[in-house]
Amino acid sequence: MAKAATTAADEQVCCTPLLAAPLSDDDADELARGFHALADPARLRLLSLIAAQPEGEVCACDLVEPLGKSQPTVSHHLKVLYEAGLVDREKRGTWVWYRVVPERVAALRTALAEQ
Repeated sequence: MAKAATTAADEQVCCTPLLAAPLSDDDADELARGFHALADPARLRLLSLIAAQPEGEVCACDLVEPLGKSQPTVSHHLKVLYEAGLVDREKRGTWVWYRVVPERVAALRTALAEQ
């Protein structure tokens, strides 16, 4: 994935790293939603495709061909990523544009990092 510039505010995460302390029920639920969304190869590829965009965002219409799935399937996977908080979306006319939520991806990465 493309690495975005981060600030000190971006480094704050929602959950305690897994190895630093036992997780609360709420933290475990929040992390599980994100990891569950990424456990599907199509969604993992979609997140990668979105993050790799030089402009930082991409139209859903441009994700169908690279993923090799039908438009309804791509839309379903994008919805799962959105509901997990991993991507944000903005409707422009008839199209929806997606961008990665770096803080959410960082929270998942940090949860697995050794402290």
